[in-house]
Amino acid sequence: MKTPPRLLILAVVVVTLAGAGILLQRLAAPAWQELRGRQPALRLDASLATAGQGATIGLLGGFRALAADATWIRVYALWERRDLAGVQNLIQLVATLDPRPIYFWLNGARIMGHDFAAWRVDAAGGYEAVAEPERLRLDREQGQLALRHLDAAAAFHPASAELWIERASLELNRLHDPLAAAESYRRAWEQPNAPYFTARLHAELLRRAGKKREALDWLMKLHPTLPADDEAAAAPVVLTRIRELEKELGVPPALAYRVRR
Repeated sequence: MKTPPRLLILAVVVVTLAGAGILLQRLAAPAWQELRGRQPALRLDASLATAGQGATIGLLGGFRALAADATWIRVYALWERRDLAGVQNLIQLVATLDPRPIYFWLNGARIMGHDFAAWRVDAAGGYEAVAEPERLRLDREQGQLALRHLDAAAAFHPASAELWIERASLELNRLHDPLAAAESYRRAWEQPNAPYFTARLHAELLRRAGKKREALDWLMKLHPTLPADDEAAAAPVVLTRIRELEKELGVPPALAYRVRR
């Protein structure tokens, strides 16, 4: 007698959950402890990333979030071994299993952009042995890979300031492009509930890139919008930067920014 399809599916799901439970029991505590301190990488079995992935994901149904959590924990083990290909496969698998937690996207991008770049330099002999042009090439390659990951994340989190902040970090530290990072901080500031520092960093990077007039114009528009009683807004800091830029640009006192009372 044939096993009814629904019972067969249920049996597979039970087996999957049992395996995930064992894995969680063994790895969850140390993994999440490490995550709080370092925020690295974690996620299921790499075989799912290459064989039968579509069928497996469809079968998981409502258990996709649990499978994503278990897979993220598995990534941690591969991350400790510096298994670049395995970690990358599982980062992408987790995003496919459950794209809703922005945590997975952000940490996946950090691993791809920052950790992978360091691993590749170490594998080539270390920072003292690898010439600067080669290090910059590796930085760019890994930065671009991480940015593509964030592009995919934006489809699920279109109003996330965090994604733009992470993009800015990669553009600055991996692509070494302060103007691109400045633009990403501006885009972050446009999102709901964006932190105030994104607006300040937009101006600071413009300043570092030699666009001091643009930085000054931005800060003069920003300052009147900042609540004086909110320490995070740092209105006095913004005013100080305005005065510094005016001095650097030689703005005459008659044209200096006037604080509105």
